[in-house]
Amino acid sequence: MTKQIATILASVLGMLSLANGVFMLIAPETWYWLVPGVADRGPFNQHLVRDLGFIYALIGTAFIYGAFYVRYRLQLWLIPAAWLVSHGIFHIWEIWVGICGPEFFVIDFAGVTLPAFLSVCLVCMSYKGMADE
Repeated sequence: MTKQIATILASVLGMLSLANGVFMLIAPETWYWLVPGVADRGPFNQHLVRDLGFIYALIGTAFIYGAFYVRYRLQLWLIPAAWLVSHGIFHIWEIWVGICGPEFFVIDFAGVTLPAFLSVCLVCMSYKGMADE
């Protein structure tokens, strides 16, 4: 049962990350204006949005690949999870030091905090071998 949950969770997280990355690559300015909170954090920078688009596309690919290749799950999910957690910590730091207001905890939750938390869950399940049985 845990293997099925991990596979579904990784597939969904992977598809959403991959879709987000592709959107960032294809239409960076549209992405910038449509995603809540992004425009509030600084001026549009096409290069930066596309750089991050490649990161999200790779993260999505790693989660999807790990969903189907159980043997490599830990290796495939560890680095994307580390990046997502680091990204989440950075967003919390911005709030902590006053760059953004506390309302950004809510604004960032679905796109930053939740993916970081879910990726850590996947790594923990993989590490304990629960997602491999």
